[in-house]
This record gives sequence, C-alpha cells and structure tokens, in this order.
Amino acid sequence: MLTPGPDHPITLHPAGGRVVVTAGDVPVADTDGAVVLQESNYPAVPYIPVADVDPARLRVSEHTTHCPYKGDASYYDLVLPDGQVHANAVWTYRDPYPAVAAIAGLVAFYPDLVDMDMPGRP
Repeated sequence: MLTPGPDHPITLHPAGGRVVVTAGDVPVADTDGAVVLQESNYPAVPYIPVADVDPARLRVSEHTTHCPYKGDASYYDLVLPDGQVHANAVWTYRDPYPAVAAIAGLVAFYPDLVDMDMPGRP
C-alpha cells in the first residue's frame, strides 16, 4: 500500500448536487450522494452509491484490479435493455485503503461508455 502524498495527491469531496448517469437514452444512476475523487493529474471521477444505480444495469464480473493507492477493485458489466453489454464498465472498491475509505460501497463508470450530468461538468 502506498499513501497518497505530495507526489500523488488524492482528494475527495461531495459532488455538490445531483449526478445522473445514462448510457445512450437509458437511465443508469441518479443520486444526490456522489463523491468526487481527484487523483493526481487524472480526471476527476464521481463515485456513486450502488443503491442509486439501477440494479438491472449491473452484472457482477470476475474481473479485478489493484491500485497501490486505493486497494483492490471489483467490477460489474454494464447491461443495457437491448442486450448490449459493456464488460467491466463499472468498478468499486469494497474495502479501500483508509485514505480513501469514503468510496467504500460506491461505484464509478468508465466515462467513454456513459454520459454524466453533474455539477460543474458541461
């Protein structure tokens, strides 16, 4: 485990309003409880409570990855009503490292697969 620091800062803050996720015209998530994670020089990522995601859109994947700053990630496939499946499009840190404990139980989406309407994003 590496600790976020001056060379790899990670900050977390509330999204500050409603976040809506869609895939095409399909609603996927709608929440007022998103947390935005800003890691180093990467784009900011909104993490959404899994309870605010349409469960019909998620299918558990066997895929996992490891981040030295956040911990072990598990994935979901994004399943659309037309049968289209985006493999490993959604990830979660079920037991993240203490520095980012606020993202436990939240999910994030690959931004090239969904549209996000959120405060501060055009």
